Amino acid sequence: MFSATVNSLIPISLSNSSKPFSSSFLSPCLPLFIFQSPFSKTTVKPISATLIPASPSPSNQQLYQPFRPPPSPIPSQYGSLDTASRLDILTNRLGLWYEYALLIPSLIQEGFTPPSIEESTGIPGVEQNRLVVAAQVRESLVQSNTDPEIVSAFDTGGAELLYEIRLLSATQRNAAARFIVEHKLDAKGAQDLARAMKDYPRRRGEKAWESFDYNLPGDCLSFMYYRQAREHNNPSELRTNTLEMAMDVAESEKAKSAVLGELKREGEGEDAKEEETGDGVRVPVVRLRIGEVAEATRVVVLPVCKAEEREREILEAPWECRTEGEFGVVAAEKGWKRWVVLPSWEPLVGLEKGGVVVAFADARALPWKANRWYKEEAILVVADRGRKEVNVDSGFYLMAVADNGDGRSGALKVERGSELKERGVGESLGTVVLVVRPPKEETDDQLNDEDWE
Repeated sequence: MFSATVNSLIPISLSNSSKPFSSSFLSPCLPLFIFQSPFSKTTVKPISATLIPASPSPSNQQLYQPFRPPPSPIPSQYGSLDTASRLDILTNRLGLWYEYALLIPSLIQEGFTPPSIEESTGIPGVEQNRLVVAAQVRESLVQSNTDPEIVSAFDTGGAELLYEIRLLSATQRNAAARFIVEHKLDAKGAQDLARAMKDYPRRRGEKAWESFDYNLPGDCLSFMYYRQAREHNNPSELRTNTLEMAMDVAESEKAKSAVLGELKREGEGEDAKEEETGDGVRVPVVRLRIGEVAEATRVVVLPVCKAEEREREILEAPWECRTEGEFGVVAAEKGWKRWVVLPSWEPLVGLEKGGVVVAFADARALPWKANRWYKEEAILVVADRGRKEVNVDSGFYLMAVADNGDGRSGALKVERGSELKERGVGESLGTVVLVVRPPKEETDDQLNDEDWE
């Protein structure tokens, strides 16, 4: 029988090169062999050692490649031109803008960058982007079977106009392009039109919204002017001019009637205002739109108090804040830590003196109808400290309700006038004129008058 044997490995010596198992790297004269057991039938083969490369061969590496946009179809007249010729066409603006605009993506495909194209042609990067995007918008008009006469109207100098309607859908672009041509709008007018068409659906629930047709570009633009006019003082020349602009662009008869009605009410002045603030008063509840303050033509700046600070901050807040000079520098009668900027909505017009905002961390501080609407979110309550008398049953007033019932020294909350009268309270901290909800993406949750308790 065979007996099992264990062969121990002999360590490799690094100092004596005469030993049979010294490394071939150190002793090139003696190659390294591995001897197998005599019981194995496999023949002995020498093994040659080679250095392993520290990194893969460059041919096998996945080198980083910068993004290259897919090539755009180049007009046939430019297809056979070399790079130098294409740069020359862009430099001298040879041909129609929407044709040579397609040369820009082809150059980027070849390795150019916007700065290098600007250096070679003199076309700034912003204009390069405008040309390429406008050319894509024009192509979408062609693909959607827009009237060829409308499309051809943008052949000369139309890049700036088409660029402004890039965010609209294909159907909206068709209608917007026709409106731009028929009304001969400039780039600013095209920008206002596109913004009005995008903004209109988000204004659901605002006054006279249903009187304007979303499918008509002119009605969308008219509604934007209509809203802006209501932000100005009544009466005023600026308000009248804005309403006349709304009338000029309105397309549907219903929209024209709404604007005309506002023009008629403008002449009534203070009498109309007193009628609106009678016993049928309703406190508007609006949700601030994202970017609405930046787009507003006129804003108001009001001091903000925290509800937990109670009555003390209401009394200490600046009473007057106004704008001065040609730059509209905001000036307050004294310093204050917290301010808020709001669009000059109609309830806020003329509230530069006596206006104050109370920040509530929870909307439950207001008398909502819990069975109709309930939402835990922060709100801003705008109050007029110049109107402290509790004289309207359906009005809402800012109060500091205490445990002892004096209504002056406790936590702040909003109460209805009828309830205050029942308790014999005749004076408040201010009349509530507006409630502002925070901006968010969803906008189909507007409140109605019935949502108040």
